[in-house]
Amino acid sequence: MKHLSRIYTGFCMFFLYLPIFVLIVFSFNESKSRAVFTGFSFKWYQALFQNDVILTALGNTLLIALISTLISTLIGVAAAIGINAMNRWLRGVVLNTTYMPIVNPEIVTGVSLSLLFVFMRQVLGLPIELGFMSLILAHVTFSTPYVILNVLPKLRQMDKNLYHAAMDLGCSPMQAVLRVVLPEIMPGIITGAFMAFTYSIDDFIISYFVSGPAVQTLPIVIYSMTRKKVSPEINALSTIIFLVVVGVLFISNIAQDRWAIETRKRLN
Repeated sequence: MKHLSRIYTGFCMFFLYLPIFVLIVFSFNESKSRAVFTGFSFKWYQALFQNDVILTALGNTLLIALISTLISTLIGVAAAIGINAMNRWLRGVVLNTTYMPIVNPEIVTGVSLSLLFVFMRQVLGLPIELGFMSLILAHVTFSTPYVILNVLPKLRQMDKNLYHAAMDLGCSPMQAVLRVVLPEIMPGIITGAFMAFTYSIDDFIISYFVSGPAVQTLPIVIYSMTRKKVSPEINALSTIIFLVVVGVLFISNIAQDRWAIETRKRLN
């Protein structure tokens, strides 16, 4: 059974990563062909850094992802701490409400948010245009639950007496949270922030409905390019993004391992 499970896992990994490998290889293809490799070249990487449309969309995507991740992480950590302190019945109600943006189809969320922003602008008179601000608010909406769901397990694993012990030793409630609670749940915060950042960069459907003509994210630009023909520059950009994500995940895993080792040393 062990050999069969390893073979099955190997096939799954092969089919998952083979398209990415092909994409990376053809990002160095000299011609535009997506079937024949005619020669090794960096021409598409050079063309990528000269394409103002793609670079502008990439800048918008990263900026929106960073801002929305920061806001959703702050809201998610505070919400997780509050949910953890609730009684069992109320906690269940709030958690079921928190799950809604995750299980709800993205097209429903995108249309709903688009109608909400239009209603807020035309009926309530709030200065919210479909563009940069609406994208940030929408990304915070669907990113926050992922932060909450990653932080809550760490809060449940933490000894509840640590918080009260810190206050008995002279800490104020805020100092106890900052100096005791946050260090204990930091791995969950980092994981939640990475998930929020990744989903923000990857999102297309919700962003498509809440973006305006002045601000477009990278997935929207790529979608508009697929109506004609996908340029090899997208292969180069996808390769760079993939390598950056792999590098960040590698560094994150090392940091979390070191954090766990240091925590065990402190406890011992």
